This record gives sequence, C-alpha cells and structure tokens, in this order.
Amino acid sequence: MTPPTSSARSTLPQLLLLLSATTGLVDAASVLGLGKVFTANMTGNVVFLGFAAAGTPGFKVLPAVLALLAFMVGAWGAGGLARRHVDRTLRRWLIWAAVIEAGLLWIAAAISTRIDVAAQAPELAVLSVIVLTGFAMGLRNATVRSLKVPDLTTTVLTLTITGIAADMTGRVSPNFARRLGAVLSIFLGAALGATLLLHVGLAVPLILAGAMVLGATLLFARDPASAVPHRV
Repeated sequence: MTPPTSSARSTLPQLLLLLSATTGLVDAASVLGLGKVFTANMTGNVVFLGFAAAGTPGFKVLPAVLALLAFMVGAWGAGGLARRHVDRTLRRWLIWAAVIEAGLLWIAAAISTRIDVAAQAPELAVLSVIVLTGFAMGLRNATVRSLKVPDLTTTVLTLTITGIAADMTGRVSPNFARRLGAVLSIFLGAALGATLLLHVGLAVPLILAGAMVLGATLLFARDPASAVPHRV
C-alpha cells in the first residue's frame, strides 16, 4: 500500500510499539510453553529447526516446520485481506486484521488450558496452538510490512539494533527513539509473558496479547488519520 503521510502516522507508531510488545508475549508463550519453538520470530525458528535437524536434544522438527508453514499461510492470507480492502479506509483494513489476529490468539489460549506445559501434552493441543499463533503472527507481520513504517516491523529487531549501534558513531537519527522503543517493547512483552506463564499459566499471555492487539487498533481507529484510503 502507499504509506500514510506523516500526519497520518500521528498515532501509528504508538500502535506498532504496542504490537511489538505482544510479539514478546506470544514468543514467551511459545518458547517457554510449547517446547522451544518461536511462532512470531521466524529467524529464531529457522535456527531452532537447524538444531532439530542436527539431532540436538530438546529440539523437534515438526513444531518448527508447522510454525513456519502457519506463519507463511498467515502472511499469504494477509495479502488477500489487504487486496479486498483497497480503496477502503486504513481503519477498516486494520480493524479486520486485528479482529482475526486477536480471535486466533484467543482460540489458541482456550486450547492451551488443556496443555500440561511440563509434559508437553497432549501433543495435538500443543501443535494446534503453534499453528494458530503462527498463522496469527504471519498475518500481522505481512499487514505491518504493508504499512512501511521504518524501524517498526513489530517482530524483527536485527536491523533495528544495527541502526541503534550505527547511530552511536555519528549524528543520532531522528528514528533513534523509535528504534529504542521497539527493542524495549519486545523486551518488556517477553518479560511480562514469561512472568505470566510461570506464575499464572500459558493461556494468560495469549489472552493479553489478543486484547492488546484489538484494543490498540481500536484506539488508532479513533484517529482521523486512520480514515485515509488504503492503497496497494
């Protein structure tokens, strides 16, 4: 889509920072609760898949493959959703994406109440949650990618951290605060997700992530900037 104008981005970075925090929540749930698999960060997942392929104890091929495939299908679905909302408002498109993502996370949370985290059983429930959260995060990642907001992908930090380090060698970029905010958002989300999982249960980080996704998007929808037409 054509990126929103600078005025149209008045609250969009704040929305994306909140979504970044939910990435930490989801990956805390997946890595700590679903058996060493990322469902938001696919770079880490490919690394885990390599460990599993080498026969490293504690890493499995099937969960990583399912997460990757679900993520890709979710990203593909996001493309179709975006095309169906061409010439409609940015608000309408993002709300639809948020409703789908939150719904998938909440269904995953409901299923996760049946999971014994220590035993990683029943296996079907574990794999179902991996697929649902992977699909949700693929949908989100592709949607955010279409927004083309620099340094706020909500799921990937490698280039963001590179930018922070590069800024330290000379004049600070105007995006420095945004980059630092993205890193802190995912860090805080991961810390909160881990705490909730350890002390309350696997479902809670997923419930909270879904609520934050939908709530933050609805807040952005109140901004007049969200009424701009969606363009591919």
